[in-house]
Amino acid sequence: MSSFYRFDGRVAVVTGAGGNPSLGRAHALLLASRGASVVVNDIGRDPEQPGLVDSASAQAVADEIVAAGGRAVASTASVASEEGAAEIVAAAIDAFGRLDILVNNAGISITAPFDAMTPRDFARHIETNLMGTYHCCRAAWPHMKAQGYGRIVNTTSGAMTGFADQAAYSASKGGIWSMSRALAAEGMRHGIQVNAVSPGAFTRLVASMMDEDSPMLQHARANLPAELSSPALAWLCHEACTVTGECIESVGGAVQRTVIAQTPGIAEPAITIEDVAARWAEITAAERAEIVGLGLHDTSTWKIKPYQAERAHV
Repeated sequence: MSSFYRFDGRVAVVTGAGGNPSLGRAHALLLASRGASVVVNDIGRDPEQPGLVDSASAQAVADEIVAAGGRAVASTASVASEEGAAEIVAAAIDAFGRLDILVNNAGISITAPFDAMTPRDFARHIETNLMGTYHCCRAAWPHMKAQGYGRIVNTTSGAMTGFADQAAYSASKGGIWSMSRALAAEGMRHGIQVNAVSPGAFTRLVASMMDEDSPMLQHARANLPAELSSPALAWLCHEACTVTGECIESVGGAVQRTVIAQTPGIAEPAITIEDVAARWAEITAAERAEIVGLGLHDTSTWKIKPYQAERAHV
């Protein structure tokens, strides 16, 4: 049955896909093995990523796909700039004539106490992880909008729920999920589905952050190959998949749904601090919490002032 889900005629971009082992490489290989033409993107090496001394190669992964009978080209442009993202998307259009699937996988991760991490390193997480995802979505959007079809899968992380010593990474990944939800809501009218995956695997980036004797690293190496995170992502990329605005965790063969939920809470027209304190258990009780879906607010009723792209800054 699984062989039914192919991507013949579809063109995919996978960023951060040149490492070995890496999630991006696993995603690119799977999509290509099912018929997709793939742009394999990777800058090669990030000199500011601690512990990462080797280089990735987008060309090596593209060559691997071609050697297996697939179609692929390499791109070494950076997602962290508008120009780089435009170049990545152009590589798909130039080589294959269209773009159907965008997998935003490229990212950095530095683990450090909040008061120890430099502002520069914090900002780099936003520039690469969050803004890199934005730049690529922004570059791909007009093409997908014009053809009335698109599948975008962005990469979040369990860290967005709040991991100690990962404030920068968590902030960037939480932002990616929120942006994915907003784009999913907007993309409905254009045939563009936007989802997120929260993967977990043994990768060169994970290895760069942990000591060799780390139990977590040893567990990941033994039990969490990157290839096990890719099937759920590939399903979200397929034309038969109709979901949008979801966050799917995919780690070691386990696939789960992450949701935003809201409790019934309380409603007091003249609420006071004392009311909140006294009824805190009722406010936070999760028994009757409901999943928050897309379109909770219909912005068409807001009567928003027209956006002006060119305007004076005062």
